[in-house]
Formats: sequence, structure tokens, C-alpha cells
Amino acid sequence: MPLFSFLLFVFITSFTPGPNNIMAMAFANKHGLKKTIKFCLGVGVGFFVITLVCNFFNILLTSVLPIIKFPLTILGVGYMLYLAFKILTSKDNDSENDVGNRNFFLIGSLLQFVNPKGILFGITVVATFILPYYDSYSSYLLFSLFLGVVGLISTFTWGLFGSIFQKILLQYRKQFNIIMAVLLVYSAFSILVK
Repeated sequence: MPLFSFLLFVFITSFTPGPNNIMAMAFANKHGLKKTIKFCLGVGVGFFVITLVCNFFNILLTSVLPIIKFPLTILGVGYMLYLAFKILTSKDNDSENDVGNRNFFLIGSLLQFVNPKGILFGITVVATFILPYYDSYSSYLLFSLFLGVVGLISTFTWGLFGSIFQKILLQYRKQFNIIMAVLLVYSAFSILVK
């Protein structure tokens, strides 16, 4: 396997703006890093599961993908637009009212199953870098674990950024929310327009 190409692809794709990273930053800004860690763990676990599914069902997914690609894309884009709307319309006092009712781990995990960028990334990395070079279940498990950890690290990094600049961002919450919402909308439409 071309290790450098694999690592370059994984880290560039994982650390660029996308639904996971933007949500981690927005959650950390609004709720603090401690609560956002649960979201980051959820992203890591969800991506680990997605990668395992991609490993074990890659042939099936690629043959079915033309059938499921459009509905999956529409579902993912719709969810991303919903998240953008929630960020845009959140109020300063929302964090006190709803933080106890949210399961950030579950949100992070389930986001992976409607995140077209994550699913297509999983299919691509598995088909390009893993399946052609490895054929053992232990290697599939280790690569899936590695990719889950990278997902955790990337969302944590974005969450840390949102937390570090929380005081500054609190002064400019409305502008920050607008920018985060626009980035999510951009992410959603970039999936539709390739």
C-alpha cells in the first residue's frame, strides 16, 4: 500500500471542513469542550462502524451505490441544512435550556450514517487503500479503528478551536453562527454539485 498517499488522503479529508468538524466547533463554542468530547467520541465510533461496514460490504455497496446514492445524498444534505438552520436560529440562552436534553455521543454517531462525505470517504479509502492490499479481518478491524481515531482527533481539534476562542466568539455569536451555518450549507451543496 502506498502509505504516504493513504495518510495524506486520510488526514486532508478528515481535517478539512465538513459536517463533523463544523458541528464540533459549534458545539464547543456553545456548550464547552467537556460536553463536546462526547460528540467527538460519537463521531469516532460512528466512523469506525461506517468503515467496518465499508470493509465488509464494499462490493455490495459499490454495486448498489447507484441505487442508494441519490436518496442518501438528499437525506444527508437535508440533515446538514437542518443543522445549519438550528445553528443559525440558536439563541444565546439555548445552551442552558437544552444541553441536558442532548446526547452528544448519539448525535455524533448517527451523523455518520447521513454524512455523505464520511460515507463516500469510507468507501473510497477502503476500495483504494485497504482492500487491494489486505485481506485479513484483523487488518480491516485495525484500519477501521485507525480511521475512527483520526475522526475523533479531527473533530476534537475543531472542537478545541471552538472552545479556545469561546470568549471571543461569545461576543460575536450571531456572526459566528452565520458563518458556521453558511459553511454547513456550502458543505451540503458541494455534495450536490461535484
